[in-house]
Amino acid sequence: MKNIKYILGIFLTLAIMNGCQEDDLTIGDLIAPSNIEISVTYLDDTNGDGSPDETVAPGLGSGLVKLSATANNATSFHFVIQNATKLQTNGYLEHTFTTLGNNTYAVTVIAYGTGGISTSKTIEVEALALYEAPADLKEMLHANSSRTWKIASDAAKHFGLGPVGGAVQAEWYGAGPGDKSHTGMYDDRYTFNVDGTFTHDVGPDGVVFGREVLINELGGSGGEAEGADVIQYLLDSYTANWSLTAPGGAETINLTGTAFIGYYIGGDHKYRIHMRSANEMVITSTDGNGAFNWWFTLIPE
Repeated sequence: MKNIKYILGIFLTLAIMNGCQEDDLTIGDLIAPSNIEISVTYLDDTNGDGSPDETVAPGLGSGLVKLSATANNATSFHFVIQNATKLQTNGYLEHTFTTLGNNTYAVTVIAYGTGGISTSKTIEVEALALYEAPADLKEMLHANSSRTWKIASDAAKHFGLGPVGGAVQAEWYGAGPGDKSHTGMYDDRYTFNVDGTFTHDVGPDGVVFGREVLINELGGSGGEAEGADVIQYLLDSYTANWSLTAPGGAETINLTGTAFIGYYIGGDHKYRIHMRSANEMVITSTDGNGAFNWWFTLIPE
């Protein structure tokens, strides 16, 4: 009996040693990125169709620039522009500067290597912005002070999707009145302030609604899969910034960071205004997968 216990003890000791050896994983050398190079291309909509064309610095007034970053041993990049941070794995970013006139901005690129080791570089970018949003658009959006909007949950096609670049609201699918009451979208409130700040109050339920995988960009938690959607995703209310541009003549709301309206789709966080009146607007944006245009109808609180 004693011999059996002794043999079992040896087996257990060997098993534990084996397990420890398997857990001793190697992540390789930790090397900080080096030789960060940042290039700037100025863009303008000279075709009039919303597509950007390259021009000479500092552009022809659109404020739109294309930034490209490279570095040795880098796996991803952060761009820090006007106090907003944007993660771009491929080192490519388009950004619109909207402060009127010819202005100089600091752009910082942070290159990340293995193990999260980083190196940064800052450059100055000069950009010319000439677009002045019409008074009635600004009045509608923030009422010269502050105005809060919500999804028009009682309206047909208040949320939906269609082809990228489509001109028909919710051409492929449009939610019926109240259809998305279980998602956490209807109690969200979106406030545009005259000072350029934007507040997203996620409501008493503390949850939002978005596209699978893409919604993880928000850094929230939880959620329940429903087809290709994630519903009841936990997220804190937050504040970002908004601006107005008009590429190709299309009035557009630009939100900074990961700020969004209605349903999180990633992408460039630019919402083209398809239709507007004093107390309603229909907006659309392309998702980060480049798969669909998503549509939202908003009304004031």
